[in-house]
Amino acid sequence: MTSGFSTVPGVTASASAGVDLTGRVALVTGGGSGIGRACAVALASAGALVHVVDVDGRAAGAVAELVGGRAHTADLADPDALAGLPEAVDVLVNNAGLQHVSAIEEFPPELFERMQRVMVGAPFLLLRRTLPHMYRRGWGRVVNISSVHGLRASPFKSGYVTAKHALEGLSKVTALEGAPYGVTSNCVNPGYVRTPLVERQIEAQALAHGIPAERVVTEVLLRGSAIKRLIEPAEVAAVALWLCGPHTGHVTGASLPMDGGWTAA
Repeated sequence: MTSGFSTVPGVTASASAGVDLTGRVALVTGGGSGIGRACAVALASAGALVHVVDVDGRAAGAVAELVGGRAHTADLADPDALAGLPEAVDVLVNNAGLQHVSAIEEFPPELFERMQRVMVGAPFLLLRRTLPHMYRRGWGRVVNISSVHGLRASPFKSGYVTAKHALEGLSKVTALEGAPYGVTSNCVNPGYVRTPLVERQIEAQALAHGIPAERVVTEVLLRGSAIKRLIEPAEVAAVALWLCGPHTGHVTGASLPMDGGWTAA
């Protein structure tokens, strides 16, 4: 069950130490790969039963089998697809997302709208489904996988930046409404993470700039970051898991940058 963790020093399968989610139920969107997969592994390693949701049913099934969880195939852009997902959830990880790079005047409106449905509308609808259960239990954790682009903007990413900024606002409102019921809500704000989505961007940028992939990482993607390496999915998952631990009950309404110093500059 530890294969989803990287070999970066200090990032190991022991990330669940001190967090006991035995008897808890978690739901992770976009759980078939990347950050979502790492979150599913981390939560399961702490004892949670994990529902893995992904538009790619085969990927969701593979991760669910790995962690002993349940797989759900769902296109989160379709509100009706959420009807089959569980409501009795203690930990909700809103992770699913998509990217498109284009100038505003060339950005396809239908794609812009789809990005908002997946990254804002679906988290809102999932909160409507799951918060009543958390309130009844007197405990719940909402972890929104935002981005440094929830705190900063970059050109040509209007759909993504808009969605992540909106998710930040939704998370804060959830924190205020959930506080009397023992429910916390936070955003995790990574920079560039080593995921299939980012690796595709690296290949495209290398071709466009005519430079090696390594230079794309350091000179293009991580130009604003003091730490010149991609973040591993397991590092993000470790922060998500920490937010579910015994010492984070007062951490709510927060945005936790893990961007290598990008927002410090």
